[in-house]
Amino acid sequence: MIEALGAVVAAVSVGFAILDRPSRRRAVMMLIALVSVPVLIAADQWNSTQVAELRGSPALLALAVFGTGAAVLALAALVDRRPILLPLLLLVALPFRIPLAVGGEDANLLLPLYVVMAAGVLVLARHEWQGNTGLTGRSLGNAAVARGPTGPATWLKPLLALSVLLYALGLLYSDDRSQGLLNFCFFLVPFALVFVLMVEVEWNRRMLRTALYTVIGLALVWALVGFVEYWTRELLWNEVVIRSNDFHVYFRVNSLFWDPNVYGRYLALVITVVAAALLWVRNSRDGLALAAFAGLLWLALITTFSQSSFIALIAGLAVLVALRWSLRLVVGGLGAMAILTLVLAVFAGGLVKLDLSRLNPQTGGRADLVSGGIDLFENRPVFGFGPGSFSLAFREEVAGPNAPVIESHTEPVTIAAEQGLVGLAVYLALIVSSLFALTAGMRSWMPGLSRRGTAVTLDGDPDRGPPPAARAAILAAYVAVLIHTLTYAGYLDDPVTWVLLAIGYSLAFPCRATSAA
Repeated sequence: MIEALGAVVAAVSVGFAILDRPSRRRAVMMLIALVSVPVLIAADQWNSTQVAELRGSPALLALAVFGTGAAVLALAALVDRRPILLPLLLLVALPFRIPLAVGGEDANLLLPLYVVMAAGVLVLARHEWQGNTGLTGRSLGNAAVARGPTGPATWLKPLLALSVLLYALGLLYSDDRSQGLLNFCFFLVPFALVFVLMVEVEWNRRMLRTALYTVIGLALVWALVGFVEYWTRELLWNEVVIRSNDFHVYFRVNSLFWDPNVYGRYLALVITVVAAALLWVRNSRDGLALAAFAGLLWLALITTFSQSSFIALIAGLAVLVALRWSLRLVVGGLGAMAILTLVLAVFAGGLVKLDLSRLNPQTGGRADLVSGGIDLFENRPVFGFGPGSFSLAFREEVAGPNAPVIESHTEPVTIAAEQGLVGLAVYLALIVSSLFALTAGMRSWMPGLSRRGTAVTLDGDPDRGPPPAARAAILAAYVAVLIHTLTYAGYLDDPVTWVLLAIGYSLAFPCRATSAA
């Protein structure tokens, strides 16, 4: 219970960090949130094997503490001298997951991202304590918003803060408080701080171009590793996937990621971003290079055999087509596809007796997970079984103690089972608000949304005004993430979501002092 109360304090601190203006108060709150993570983890895992080994070896414990601290301080010093490196380092560290044993189970933790995040928080807190905004040394008085959000978009930041707070409050009654606390400490708090750091960045055209090159370079490295795995028929890790490859006619790769679906998701998002750049590119040589990159990444995506990633990619590309050419065309095409699918389903149902009993094996067991999650929601519809409790509740209430389950692989079902109607309402409101925020102001200058089908720029200069490729890329990638979460998992417990929201919000509502326009 004490750990849950500590999580509530950390959530309140995170809320202040998200909602407050740059100030000494926000600096203190960011530091409280940062320090609370290792404290809460140590308190929860004090008697675990891993922590016991560290406590039994003072030299090893000192090496771990001082080594991590030295790395954070050294990186903070570098970021303080070259603030432009912080968002790039965050993007580089974003996909790096290191397998570790935590809480008696194997976990894939974003340790490099945590180190970069901690260094950024230290630097940002120091600047705000000294009366400066961001990492540029500007006066706090110059941080006025050039064009603030209106309508549902104004609720984006409050709903993000509320989501973190609601998760922490749920730990007070969760059936699996330890797992929920680990999710809170390893995912929600660090990723919320990453959001605070990224939303403060001056996302000008130079920064956006450099970020694009960085993401493409990383994706090509992951693709190269994946191609080597596919050629040699050997994976670096994840025994579950290794064993499943022995029984399948196809071979799935995961590159340096743990899960082929997570690897495929990353590739799908990068392809979407590259496609956005390709649609607005002016130089034919750059266009050919971007097309070649997209083709290579597409081949890498094929080796994952991740159906959810392919669906996410299609969704992202559909958004780009709607923005670049015609929203009506895309909506009409999707409607025609839905009607055609319905007709074919009815026709096939009249000719062939559908075997619904095969639905679960054909979906890798996800059909049973979804139906079981719905049963859990019906058992506790208001507040659910508590954050992090899906696996435990599923085994106890639905499938038995030996069911190999972690989550429902359908984000709304997981939230409904763990946090009930309250959590589901906040989740849906957050999605609506985020879409309003990321599309703010697009209609007047995005070709596919404007009535005349042409983009409008300031004074006819395409280098002034909002960068359409960047806005389109962020929106399309975010929609791809949403679609992927419906068939897999990982919304607020994926740092990509927070980064996309931060960049999109900063582009849509820039401050005069750090205007991307």
